[in-house]
Amino acid sequence: MFKKKVNTIPSTPTDPLRSVELEGAAIMRKVRELEIKSKKITTHLFTGEYHSAFKGKGMSFREVREYYAGDDVRFIDWNVSARFSHPFTKVFEEERELCVYLLVDTSASNLFGTVQSRKRDIITEIAALLTFSAINNNDKVGVIFFSDKVEKFIPPKKGRQHALYIVRELLTTTPVGKSTKMEEGIKFFNKAARHKSIAFLMSDFVDAVYENDLKVIGGRHDVIGLRVYDKMDMQLPEAGLLMVQDFETGQQQFIDSNNKFVQYTYQQKFMEQSDMCKNYFRKAGADLLHIRTDEDYVKILQQFFIKRS
Repeated sequence: MFKKKVNTIPSTPTDPLRSVELEGAAIMRKVRELEIKSKKITTHLFTGEYHSAFKGKGMSFREVREYYAGDDVRFIDWNVSARFSHPFTKVFEEERELCVYLLVDTSASNLFGTVQSRKRDIITEIAALLTFSAINNNDKVGVIFFSDKVEKFIPPKKGRQHALYIVRELLTTTPVGKSTKMEEGIKFFNKAARHKSIAFLMSDFVDAVYENDLKVIGGRHDVIGLRVYDKMDMQLPEAGLLMVQDFETGQQQFIDSNNKFVQYTYQQKFMEQSDMCKNYFRKAGADLLHIRTDEDYVKILQQFFIKRS
């Protein structure tokens, strides 16, 4: 039995529409994977830690109840107590709603990675985890993507759909700029955040011109820096003559990675940069975490939240 041949246009990955469909499906699959991973971590590890680490705006009145031994006498409601000839006390609760901003460095240097993941991949995973942690606590989350300029701004909102939108943008945002100007992202945040907020500043911090701007937001907001770096940012492998390229400037040069002086100079430069970061954040009254691409960032964040609480 023969089947009639029908002329069709083959659907292959080379078709523009088919390629877009496949790419879209892959992105949505990755978004879903990050959501599942983040929710699992949040449920089993961050329950209570995130909530306790960051304080709300203050205390709000909830109700009046009978006074019990041990209650703070300062909160006795004397008018109600006189009316009922029995002591009553005011009960307050924390105003929990917070506004969280993620300042995400999208510059080209974050595309580097040699062990397990690129720096940008780790930043994306951490940002997704913080997003779902905030959403689960009914906090608002916004994102500022920056390179040598502000690339994109997502205003703070609540809800799962907003969280999924943020994760999708974390995975797909393609910056125009390649270099880093930390001060651009910091200044934009300072204008956008009208009230005291929590700011997670995520970068490899290769840029050195942000000390004064960091001090400004450190005095107004709760700022946490997440410095993500690769093992090879810190130490050169002994691989002989290498051609190296600066991702941000495109500049290339040959170096002898077996040369002890070259190795020492390279490592010292990294240590100087690390010390500079520590000093900037210390002077700004802000926290700074160092996370290597092959380390367990979940454990580092959990320990930090527990320490803060």
